[in-house]
Amino acid sequence: MKPSQIATLAVAVGASSSAFATQYLTVEQAQQAMFPDASGFKDASLQLSGEQIKQVEKLSGLPVRSVGWRVFAAYKGDAQLGYVILDDVVGKFELISYAVAVNPDASIKQIEILAYRESHGFEIKSPAWRKQFVGKSAGAGGLSIGDGIASISGATLSCTHVTDGVRRIAAIAQVMLKK
Repeated sequence: MKPSQIATLAVAVGASSSAFATQYLTVEQAQQAMFPDASGFKDASLQLSGEQIKQVEKLSGLPVRSVGWRVFAAYKGDAQLGYVILDDVVGKFELISYAVAVNPDASIKQIEILAYRESHGFEIKSPAWRKQFVGKSAGAGGLSIGDGIASISGATLSCTHVTDGVRRIAAIAQVMLKK
């Protein structure tokens, strides 16, 4: 190959690795989709203590990756409707950004995929797949692939990692946010 062909190939390969990135929703759009009756959202970000980390890890069966979590409380007037918790997990190679809406009782209200950066597995954006999480909570079971959550052929890692992330968030909601 000539040097110019190698340079062209390198540019093409570099461009193709990020060509699949799709931004589905902004944080604000996700908030409105998950809490359409909300009149406002307030920052309610969390910092977990050492004891809370242990509780979350025991409840979820997963390690806590961070002590800090981006959380927004949804309000209609003075009434709190629930929370929106933001997270990122690795799909196969790239990050998947998503949001989880939780009710005041810490049950899952809805999940939304904000950005998907992989070339395969975007089927996790499907409403039918995301609907499997609704109403579930930490410690009640049904928040694992094969136990309440079905995988999608061709999106196995994305399904597994998002499901694990949602289970971790459900545990955080149980420990930190449940009313």
